[in-house]
Amino acid sequence: MKVYLFIISLLMFGQSYAQEIPEKDVETKVNEVTVFIEGAQVTRIQKLELAPGTILLKFVNLSPFIDAKSVQVKAKGEVTVLSVNHQQNYLDKADQPKAIQTIKGKIEAIDQQLKLEETYLSILREELAFLKGNSVIGGKNNELSISNLKEASEFYSNKLTAIKLKEIERNKSILELMRQKNDLENQVNILSTKKEYPSGEVVVKVESKSKTFAEFELSYMVANAGWFPSYDIRAKNINEPLEIVYKANLRQDSKIDWNNVKLKFSSANPSTSGVAPELQTYYLGYNTRPPVYSKINNGVSGHVFDQDNQALPGVNVMVPGTSIGTNTDISGNYSIMLPANSNQLSYMQIGYEPKTLIVSGPIMNVVLHESNVQMDEVAVVAYASEQSRSLSGALSGVSIRGVPSLKSKKAESLAIPFQKTENQTSVDFEIKTPYTVKSGAKNYSVDMAVYQVPASYQYFCIPKIDKDAFLLANIIDWEQYNLMEGEANIFFEDTYIGKTLLDVRFAADTLQLSLGRDKNVQVNREKIKDSSSRQFIGTKQEETRAWRTIVKNNKNQPIQMILFDQVPLSSLEEIEVQVETLSGAKHDEENGEIKWEFSLAPSEKKEVELKYTVKYPKSKHLILE
Repeated sequence: MKVYLFIISLLMFGQSYAQEIPEKDVETKVNEVTVFIEGAQVTRIQKLELAPGTILLKFVNLSPFIDAKSVQVKAKGEVTVLSVNHQQNYLDKADQPKAIQTIKGKIEAIDQQLKLEETYLSILREELAFLKGNSVIGGKNNELSISNLKEASEFYSNKLTAIKLKEIERNKSILELMRQKNDLENQVNILSTKKEYPSGEVVVKVESKSKTFAEFELSYMVANAGWFPSYDIRAKNINEPLEIVYKANLRQDSKIDWNNVKLKFSSANPSTSGVAPELQTYYLGYNTRPPVYSKINNGVSGHVFDQDNQALPGVNVMVPGTSIGTNTDISGNYSIMLPANSNQLSYMQIGYEPKTLIVSGPIMNVVLHESNVQMDEVAVVAYASEQSRSLSGALSGVSIRGVPSLKSKKAESLAIPFQKTENQTSVDFEIKTPYTVKSGAKNYSVDMAVYQVPASYQYFCIPKIDKDAFLLANIIDWEQYNLMEGEANIFFEDTYIGKTLLDVRFAADTLQLSLGRDKNVQVNREKIKDSSSRQFIGTKQEETRAWRTIVKNNKNQPIQMILFDQVPLSSLEEIEVQVETLSGAKHDEENGEIKWEFSLAPSEKKEVELKYTVKYPKSKHLILE
């Protein structure tokens, strides 16, 4: 019996001992970040001294937006990773930035001052009421002399004036304090979201046979971070290479600052338009009209609110299926250019339900509602590797074939040194200089590369739609630059022209960029009334249309010009279209497109004519432009 009790006690002691696995909080810092179009992979590295046995390592003070399925732990050393769990700590909220704490302290001080001012104001009101309540001079049986009346009147007037002036000053102080408080509260809304988030934690159970040092690499994906490309396209004149500044527009509101991290950008994705117009085929038919061309406007702008009608800064606005995007500013405003045939925009912000909307007009105001989705604890598989690469020291460069030479930009801004790595499905830009990205609604713009690109220039105009001449730059071998679709700021002859889209999704051997409008090339298209007529011949009626287009080069250098117009196409045998005058243009009989190509010397002017005749039955009605 004693032996039996002894065995039971040993088992109970062993079970109690097994349950008391020591736990250690591990503070780490962010070492590397790979930012994708949506989301970012964060890597933290920490060396620890471990005693023999089993221990729970709790990596604390992590982002609340960790994707639990993405958590990986690699251990280098004589240790075994037994399990990995991701969890949320609702007791220790993510720390607020010191700036927010300072501002909130100022708001509390203002609240105290407001209470004091209200107290002073209340005393003045009581004093005023007392003065008015005792304004009766003398009594029923007392005669009031002129001198007494004058003294009482002066006293009442002076006292009332003093009280009213003090009341005005107090109200003025209260208004000023309210203004200061409102400014501080707006600043708090800019620096942080209203919602408090739990801090993320990763608990790693490890076992070591002996006392040892081990290096742990913790990596995971976080939401509420990402980047999109944009460009500055500069053309000094049409005789020099085109300069393309490749930018990364970075945002992150993971609630954790990235301080002096190794930053990498990956192309992978876990107002007046500068876009040149396009002709529509002009088909002739009874009771049909010529194509109607509205003024092209590929820009969409608007404001993003929450359900309380408060501006939402830092909202990610994207064109679905592309890398074209932007962020709302501190007032919730945004502006974005749409590529051709795109009619949707998506709006995303952590803590809010995402929205994808059909573009209904040039202005899109959107309301986002807070999300009720909770983040639960999820167990994930651990990855232990004895061959984890060492990250001590600088990363070695990667040899890339066919990468164009880069020039550092010294005039307006300096591109940060980077290393470009071409993968099979994506392109990575590794910034060599450590970079700091604070968590918040602020958008960071990083100049990743500056390319000097050989280009040929020509002017393009469809005066039937738009009489402005567009400057086009044609780039061959553009694939070597690994460009992505995105918005571009256009600078021509040291002047900001506007925005356009660099869309490489459907580019062929030559990438064509629209560099916007050039007012120094004048184009005018007018109807030649003397040559436009209508007459009846037998059972047919015949209508003639004639157009004159004049192009003048007001620049001090010669230009190459492409001019487009069109003639209608017949959709019925009884309708005949005969082209009479082309002024040397090329006629595409399949779509009716008329194309002139010519050179213009400085101050030179060229005139071209287009004339065509349409014959159709006299009993029918045909609408011609």
